[in-house]
Amino acid sequence: MTQHWQDHYQRWMTFAHLDPELRAQLDSLRDDPHTLEDCFARPIAFGTGGMRGELGPGINRINLYTVRKAAAGLARYVTAHGKAAMEAGVAIAYDSRHKSRTFAVESANVLGWYGIRVHLFDRLCPTPLLSFAVRHLGAFAGIVITASHNPPEYNGFKVYGADGGQITPATADMLLRHMEEAGDELRIETAEESSLRASGLLRSLGDELLKAYLEQLHRRRIPPAVQPAGDPVRIVFTPLHGTTYEAITKGLDAFGYRHVTVVREQADPDPSFSTVSSPNPEEHHAFDLAIQYAKTVGADLVLATDPDGDRLGVAVKHPQGDYVVLTGNQTGALLLHYLLSQKQRSGALPANGVVLKTIVTSEMGRAIASDFGLTTVDTLTGFKYIGEKLGEFEKTGAYTFQFGYEESCGYLMADIVRDKDAVQAALFIADACACHKAEGRSLYDALLQLYDRYGYYREDLHAITCRGKDTMAAMVSTLSRLRSRPLTEIAGKKVAVVEDYLTGERHNIALGITDLLTLPKTDALKYVLDDASWFCVRPSGTEPKIKLYVGVKGDSLKEADTKLATLKQAVGHLFQTP
Repeated sequence: MTQHWQDHYQRWMTFAHLDPELRAQLDSLRDDPHTLEDCFARPIAFGTGGMRGELGPGINRINLYTVRKAAAGLARYVTAHGKAAMEAGVAIAYDSRHKSRTFAVESANVLGWYGIRVHLFDRLCPTPLLSFAVRHLGAFAGIVITASHNPPEYNGFKVYGADGGQITPATADMLLRHMEEAGDELRIETAEESSLRASGLLRSLGDELLKAYLEQLHRRRIPPAVQPAGDPVRIVFTPLHGTTYEAITKGLDAFGYRHVTVVREQADPDPSFSTVSSPNPEEHHAFDLAIQYAKTVGADLVLATDPDGDRLGVAVKHPQGDYVVLTGNQTGALLLHYLLSQKQRSGALPANGVVLKTIVTSEMGRAIASDFGLTTVDTLTGFKYIGEKLGEFEKTGAYTFQFGYEESCGYLMADIVRDKDAVQAALFIADACACHKAEGRSLYDALLQLYDRYGYYREDLHAITCRGKDTMAAMVSTLSRLRSRPLTEIAGKKVAVVEDYLTGERHNIALGITDLLTLPKTDALKYVLDDASWFCVRPSGTEPKIKLYVGVKGDSLKEADTKLATLKQAVGHLFQTP
């Protein structure tokens, strides 16, 4: 029998040992039944990204008790795999958000109560370093306490598998079952941190992991063909109050970059992200302070990372003196071309090389890879699918991984991790900048050269927020409506291909042929038009939003921008009427 939200509320209110802070928050909500219902209406969702949500009391919030229950679910999953898995243990990292360290320690205490070894970072840690640690230590799993680039009131519990990648849907389902079997979240058993340390079940991770990680990156570095005299590259870097200050400053220094200016107002961790409206390097305003610094020091390159250090934003100097914030697709094109050209020059480019990108990432990457004789393989949206495909190719030997990226500022070059990695991306884009500057070009000039060679690809993203408690139903309904009213034309262009990732079918309208897609099924639709323009519609996996991705190719920037604006407007009109 399904419990009413008020039953859960009363269970919490009558729990004698309820955390005092959470009790005070519940007391403040006594006269707000709407918020109370949202806090207790349903357990917080748990999927392939773990769980993420607002901090606060209740089973639909991130708090001491929901984190303990998630940790108990993982603990039961680990113990089900036997003594070897328990001994290999779980690595735990955390970011700069409110209560992140507390939740990390509580997770360790739950795992320790089950007799599972825990490797706990002793300081803030970027997510990619956790992925590296799982692989480097041979751990059975990993946890990161983070909400990525969400607003300050959010936090989350993200789980990684033994390969260092985000968990698969099948593993997420098993973890959810184990969480349910763990019982009442208020009564999850925990051990004491001090006793776990004394017994050796809990140990700290510190400098040695970052040192090993940077050493591995250095081994995979291919120095630029043209070495600039000294170190002429001037870099401005902001961690946006997050976790990457130590890793990126030490990494740039190890790569020989000495003229690095850190935005001092954003260098220290700050869970409120007080100097930005959003700590998301995809958004241009996150660069406001950094660009002020860049103008002062005459920087060639501006770098910004999100709080957990898996996304990198880049701004470059325009010939007219201002700074341009690049899209994730543009930065990806620059990184991809630089890496492939350097590998080709040094004879390190394999014949069976592969580039991995998502279905909503620019087709420019495919054009660049093809020019170097490489195959491009598309995955579903989400870097976990890139990591999963990388691991598959590593086992089968079908392809040798060269580069993976997604449009939302996520990149992977060195496969020492299995997730997007802002730290390694920052170091390699600095190398690209140095190489181009030594040959008399800025990164902006290099981007224009890529457009001249491969075509003027332009992309954009628009999100429509679904409001109300039935947001998931609203998102599903939106895509169902599109399926029930097949499009034949949009923005003056005929629909040539429709890819329905829910049915797993690819419909070639022009040829009247239907093929099966090889990707896992998910609720998304992609339309390819007769001029190779495209757009994709899918529900967000982390927010109550419908995401609309649009991409075009033109013979000039002006033409591409015009085509993009026209298509974006037409796609937007599809969602203005029921």
